[in-house]
Amino acid sequence: MKKFLLFILKMSLVLVVMAIALDFGFTTIYKHSKNRGKIDYVFNSTARNYDVVILGSSRANNHFVSELFEKQGLKTFNYGMSGGHLFEASLLLKLMIERKYEIKNVILEADLNLSNTHQAEGISAKYLPYLHSSKIVRKHFENEKDFNELYYIPFYRYLKYETKIGFRETFFTAIQKKSRLLENGGYYSLGKTKGNMKNNIVNLNPLPHNTYYQEIKGLCKAHNIRFIAIMTPMCENVTGMNYFDKVHKAYPEIHNYENAVVENRYFSSCGHLNDVGARLFSSIILNDFFKNQK
Repeated sequence: MKKFLLFILKMSLVLVVMAIALDFGFTTIYKHSKNRGKIDYVFNSTARNYDVVILGSSRANNHFVSELFEKQGLKTFNYGMSGGHLFEASLLLKLMIERKYEIKNVILEADLNLSNTHQAEGISAKYLPYLHSSKIVRKHFENEKDFNELYYIPFYRYLKYETKIGFRETFFTAIQKKSRLLENGGYYSLGKTKGNMKNNIVNLNPLPHNTYYQEIKGLCKAHNIRFIAIMTPMCENVTGMNYFDKVHKAYPEIHNYENAVVENRYFSSCGHLNDVGARLFSSIILNDFFKNQK
């Protein structure tokens, strides 16, 4: 029995040492990555200068064409992340400010995600390799229910989110395999493909005080960044469009563009513009907010 317990103890010790070693190895790889995605592109960067930074979910990523802003002489990058929430957008802006980015304007896609303060696990997982090396990342996650496991158990975060930051992604990061996420100034075109052209948002309600929206707004004010919050278009077949009226009532400073582009021919799915629609919408935003800028 004594030998068995000793064996268990030794095996446990070996597993702990292996977990620590793997954690260190994976983390080191991510700390040297700059071209796999938008999070590492910011985290491992130094000061950048932008006239326009775009934040939000896929409804930012697919709706704001960076190229059109650039043609107007506005240095622009679309940091919208498909599947992301305001939780991730706020943290990304915090990291930009920590890295001394000079930003003149932030465009925030703020509409459907005002209804929650949840993290989007598929996106937030991309921040976890930096949990121990960044005070800002740690503080942003410390109120999440699984924080203690993620922070204190070595290699646990890589196992839990294996599909996002596990072996395959770590391998591609190690060999510096580029992804498409950083192409076209961060804008991702949906082309002419067609998805679901119906949507029901009847049960969706904006929170009266969305913590992460307020964080982004406050960060912009504190750092003299012009804050432009925008509701972006949805197709004609949406049930519950009074959601946008609720947003306007709760957040009157958010500009309502949900009906700036409405015809279905401009949409790839009910909540996402195709490339033609995105170019039309971006031109409207440029005319309304940047007409007199360089």
